Amino acid sequence: MANDKCALITGSSGYLGGALLQAFHDAGYRVIGIDIKPPDASIPIDAFVEADLNRVATDDAFAEAVASEVRSAIGGMALHALINNAAVQLLGRTEELRGGDWTQSLNVNVVAPFALVREFLPELEACHGSVVNVASIHALLTKPRFIAYATSKAALVGLTRALAVDLGPRVRVNAVCPAAIDTGMLRAGFDGREDLLQKLRDMHPARAIGTTSEVAAFVLMLASSEFPLMTGGVYPFDGAIGSRLHDPE
Repeated sequence: MANDKCALITGSSGYLGGALLQAFHDAGYRVIGIDIKPPDASIPIDAFVEADLNRVATDDAFAEAVASEVRSAIGGMALHALINNAAVQLLGRTEELRGGDWTQSLNVNVVAPFALVREFLPELEACHGSVVNVASIHALLTKPRFIAYATSKAALVGLTRALAVDLGPRVRVNAVCPAAIDTGMLRAGFDGREDLLQKLRDMHPARAIGTTSEVAAFVLMLASSEFPLMTGGVYPFDGAIGSRLHDPE
């Protein structure tokens, strides 16, 4: 049976991107991915559009061209879900960051999500669709060297709330804020140090870190038309670490 719903997922080639493609595919969506390179061949995807979101944010003509290519892939369908998952994480302390670091962080993490909502507003409105922005625990709590990333994710949370108010009943807009998620990238950072990875788990009151499939399932739920009142929400996915004080015990 042909898919009767369509989802557009940015950052489709990353660890979470692949899990999102899989989750929406399994739920019966026609899945369109956007990234600077195609996802792994083992990941189910109906169409892929290669695009640099930094350029989408700064070049209106390019953004329109990307939107046109996506519309061709959609094939005249409404757009039931836009998942703004793509992000860049440029690290550095205050004295190390330069203008280009800030510009790229804000362009990819905040401006491009807005540009995509603007471009696909007619397709989203056609079915009272849903936008889910993948923010981060860094929108509220952060650590040294994450200043550009944390600022951009805080701005994405603000954008989520503002869009939900501005679009009202036409399109729902929500955000999810994951903390540590078990990806190959995370594990590479703890290569040979399972003790530190376990310490990270134990710092979460849930005594666990998240998986990409769990985050994807939650995003799928937020995108569902079964929850029309869920808009303007910013939902932690953090094992309660965002609620914990780290005072000496």
